[in-house]
Amino acid sequence: MGETWYFIDSGKCHPAYNMAVDECLLNWHSKGEIPPVIRFYEWEPAGLSVGYFQKTTNKIDLDALKKQNIPLVRRLTGGRAVLHDKELTYSVVVSEDHPDMPHSVKDAYRVISQGLLEGFHLLGVDASFAIPEGKLETTQSAVCFEEPSWYELVIDGKKAAGSAQTRQKGVILQHGSIPITIDDDKLYDFFLYSNEKVKERAKKAFKDKAVAIQDVLSKKVTMEDTKKAFHQGFAKGLNIDFVAYDFSESQLKEIDELMKTKYMDDSWNLSR
Repeated sequence: MGETWYFIDSGKCHPAYNMAVDECLLNWHSKGEIPPVIRFYEWEPAGLSVGYFQKTTNKIDLDALKKQNIPLVRRLTGGRAVLHDKELTYSVVVSEDHPDMPHSVKDAYRVISQGLLEGFHLLGVDASFAIPEGKLETTQSAVCFEEPSWYELVIDGKKAAGSAQTRQKGVILQHGSIPITIDDDKLYDFFLYSNEKVKERAKKAFKDKAVAIQDVLSKKVTMEDTKKAFHQGFAKGLNIDFVAYDFSESQLKEIDELMKTKYMDDSWNLSR
């Protein structure tokens, strides 16, 4: 028997709602109101999330996003832009001083990502940890899946899950994207390039850098298959037991308020 954590499956939610929930979970855990928690969620409509420090001015094509009804939302976590569409997204909320959580960000990634690794293996996907050689080069790309970081999941050298982490109020929040399929044509329509040739070159290179679950499995993979595998994967990888959790009325109100005042507001989303 492992430690008991909360498990939440939010299903399909608006991008702003998804980010508001993750922040609320971080706040509630920091106050001791809830134990550590793992949440699964999806995006409806699809959304583009940008990292906390990421610039949107002259980088993101806001008109293209509006035309396709793709909301933009800024995350609490760092990293680059992710188009969240046909994917399972996870978030992990746990105290920095949890006995199983290393102090370094890199090593905490390794511990949490063990759950992802187990999930991929349960689906029959031969994934492994990315161990970049030497110092990571920082590219100018705004696209998350173009480059794996330490202990992100790769399949045959291609990035299969993109994760980002922040530490606030004594709490680790790590969330990430596990694509079932990737529409790279759609993805590159939302970024601004100096010309069409540069855009096409970036798009072509992306095919060699990112991979989705359905790309490597011959059988059809459903969202339910994916959820089941990663639910079991996190339980095994982190040696925890889950108890399902539903939000109270007051918690739902708090999430809704934060969604409207922050994550649906341009002053936050377009702050850089």
